[in-house]
Amino acid sequence: MIILLASQSSSLMDINTQKEEFSYAYVYGVAAAAGYSFQIAPRPLDAEGVDVIITGLGASNSTRRPRLDVQVKCTSRDLLDKEVIRYPLEVKNYEELRLENPFVPRILIVVLVPDSQDDWLRQSQQELCLRYCGYWVSLRGLPPTQNQNTVTVQIPTQNIFNKDALKTLMQRIDSGELR
Repeated sequence: MIILLASQSSSLMDINTQKEEFSYAYVYGVAAAAGYSFQIAPRPLDAEGVDVIITGLGASNSTRRPRLDVQVKCTSRDLLDKEVIRYPLEVKNYEELRLENPFVPRILIVVLVPDSQDDWLRQSQQELCLRYCGYWVSLRGLPPTQNQNTVTVQIPTQNIFNKDALKTLMQRIDSGELR
C-alpha cells in the first residue's frame, strides 16, 4: 500500500497542466462525436498560438479538406454571466487570433471547469460526463490592442462548443465561406 501511495503522489501534475489536458479531452470528445480528426499541434504551431488542429474530409465534389486551428484555454474562475464569458486572454494570443486573413481559420475555445478537480468528471456505466462546458469565438479582424498583458475577450454564452457548432464551422470552412 505504501508503494502505491508513493507512486500516485509522484504522478500528480501541475494544476495548469491538468487543466490544459482536460480542455484537450473536451475538444477531442467533441471532435470525435462530430466525426472529425483531432491532433495536438506540433511545437512550431504551438509557438504560433495553435494548440489543436481539427480536420475533416471535404465534400465529395471538393478538393478541399476543412481544417480549423484552435487555441484552447481552461479556467475555473467565475467568468460567466447570462450572456457572455469575459476571459482575460494574453496579448500575444489575442494578436495571433485576431489576424485578418490567416491561411487556416482560427478560433479560441475556453473550457470552464468547477473549482474542485474532483467535480470535473463524473462517470458511471451509463455515462461519462465532463463538467462544465467549452465556448468558442473567432477574434478574426478585431482591432489591435494597446494593452500590455491581457485583453478581456467576450465570448457569447450561446457559442457552446459542441458537435453541432463544430459541424457548422467545418461546413463553412469546406464551402469557402469561413477562411
